[in-house]
Amino acid sequence: STLIVDCNITDTWGNTNPRCWRVNNTLVDVYYRESKRIQEGIENYTVSQGHMFYTMNITFLEVKMEDYGHPFTCHAGVSAAYVILKLPVPDFRAYLIGGLLVLTSAAVSAVCIYNVFKIDVVLWYRSAFHSAGPIEDGKLYDAYVLYPKPQRESHSHDVDTLVLKILPEVLERQCGYKLFIFGRDDFPGQAVVSVTDENIKLCRRLIIIIVPKALSLDLLRNMSEEQIAVYNVLIQDGIKVILIELEKVKDYTTLPESIQYIKQKHGAVQWSGDFTEQSQCAKTKFWKKVRYHMPPKRWPPSPPVQLLKHTPFDLMDSKWEANVGFITP
Repeated sequence: STLIVDCNITDTWGNTNPRCWRVNNTLVDVYYRESKRIQEGIENYTVSQGHMFYTMNITFLEVKMEDYGHPFTCHAGVSAAYVILKLPVPDFRAYLIGGLLVLTSAAVSAVCIYNVFKIDVVLWYRSAFHSAGPIEDGKLYDAYVLYPKPQRESHSHDVDTLVLKILPEVLERQCGYKLFIFGRDDFPGQAVVSVTDENIKLCRRLIIIIVPKALSLDLLRNMSEEQIAVYNVLIQDGIKVILIELEKVKDYTTLPESIQYIKQKHGAVQWSGDFTEQSQCAKTKFWKKVRYHMPPKRWPPSPPVQLLKHTPFDLMDSKWEANVGFITP
């Protein structure tokens, strides 16, 4: 934009002192004769009480970096006054607002990305930075599996396949967890109440298998195993719960209030596979969600390295002996 600077001069009547703008001791119009981007303006004057009041301006059509710091002098005879252009003070508010916007956008993007890939990030972190040695919490099992015992054979087959075959295959064999499954890990003749009460306290998680419709609802209300397990979760130990829906449950109001509370607090993971070998891979989306809710797995420390010791024998001797042993460093 154009910049105009005025020079006001007061002089006596009839004084013929020369009035002009100079830069580097050269008239402005001469110094910028080629570019004409800085020009001396028209002189105006007024008369008042025997004095002459002059106004001379200098016009900057374009300001360049070379103009800053140089004095532009207004001369009136032997008197002179100068003006120096200074670089404008940077507006840090614009930089501050821009920086805050960038940081806010980065934070929002990071949160969105984390929410999308949260499960994969947590599972990767656990596998990359796992701890060695057992967990000193007094627990023996990673999870207690609570499942309904349906009366209909078709439903019973699906539940038994998931609980007795697929869960152990994925969580125990592939992931290294230790499960307690009633009907598999208890001893014959033991009372349900004592088995459940003793072993639920030795578990870090409670896995509840939910079957929709009327298949498991009455069982969850009546069976002592379910009552004891849910009681320990809600009242005593505060064990974290993994709720697995074998099929989509549309209405949880038909379930006991304890199950409704667990669903509201911990959510649910819906079974999305079938009962073939393809559903027995720990890297599928469903099993990633289950593993995410399982406790971090601690791997046992590496065993000590054993070196082989061999005693040489004499080939010239008809009788020879070779001693083989192991040395632990």
